[in-house]
Amino acid sequence: MRAIWKGAVSFGLVSVPVKLYSATESHDISFRQVHAKDGGRIKYQRVCSIDGEEVAYADIAKGYETDDGEMVILDDDDLSQLPANSSREISVEKFVPSDQIDPMMLEKSYYLEPEKSGLKPYALLRDALKESDRMAVVTVSLRTRMTPAVLRVRDDVLVLQTMMWPDEIRNPDFGSLRDVEPAKPNELKMAQLLLDTLAGDYDPGEFEDDYAAAVHELVEAKLQGGEVKRTKEEAPSAGEVVDLLAALQKSVAAAKTARGEDPGEVEEVAEAEPDTDDEKPAKKAASKKSESPKKKSTAKKSESKKKPAEKKTAAKKSTTKKTAAKKSA
Repeated sequence: MRAIWKGAVSFGLVSVPVKLYSATESHDISFRQVHAKDGGRIKYQRVCSIDGEEVAYADIAKGYETDDGEMVILDDDDLSQLPANSSREISVEKFVPSDQIDPMMLEKSYYLEPEKSGLKPYALLRDALKESDRMAVVTVSLRTRMTPAVLRVRDDVLVLQTMMWPDEIRNPDFGSLRDVEPAKPNELKMAQLLLDTLAGDYDPGEFEDDYAAAVHELVEAKLQGGEVKRTKEEAPSAGEVVDLLAALQKSVAAAKTARGEDPGEVEEVAEAEPDTDDEKPAKKAASKKSESPKKKSTAKKSESKKKPAEKKTAAKKSTTKKTAAKKSA
């Protein structure tokens, strides 16, 4: 494991230097969305919901949406005014009985490992919590935000568990439960008998993720049977094509201007291919000239994948355009 945080647990005048490790990891099965025809991964673009244009990372800001749908945009200056805490201290506020902490309040779990200089006070705090059957309610700053948490003992190791804020726990207001009649004595007695019959100690080894095992078996069977799509090398991203095309366009325009020629032809050549991407929102007529070449390049690649027979024809057209460009230059 790799430590994700270093700091110290402080209670009274005692300070215990510790390292923080994530105590859990997810083994949930996740599937990728792919093209059923060739197994290629599906990519997503950052598109503005208002103008339909793709948005660069540099132009993305944080926005807070109000309950009535208003969007408040916050810039770096706004965010810098928010209270932030980068303290490296796990401060013990009080020690409380373990049964006072509702498990629903607990969130993410971390292991605490003592530094060599803190072995003795670490063991002292651990043993004191174990003997008293208490938890330490603490505050800790993770990712600049202060959050409440508890310290408890698990297998001779101190565990830090962050907690939900009280207003994050929903109120289960189910009116139908108020109309349920109390259980009859014989029903309650039979239910208690069932509980006694199924009583036992919890053993994690008795439970198995049969879904994950079945998925792995299914995938292995398809691999053995040759039912697999060999993903081809990914084509360059549309962003790279746009940069290259723009650079070429500017270079040709600069050369023409230096010769005293009209650079307008360059723009006409760049816009010669029609836009075939039906999934993009329609553009306004006034913005056609400034339309990004990205869509055209992407459309060309899409057509070449779907119609291999047209590759030669497309190549000939491309060669003809290059020859024309050389002659005009």
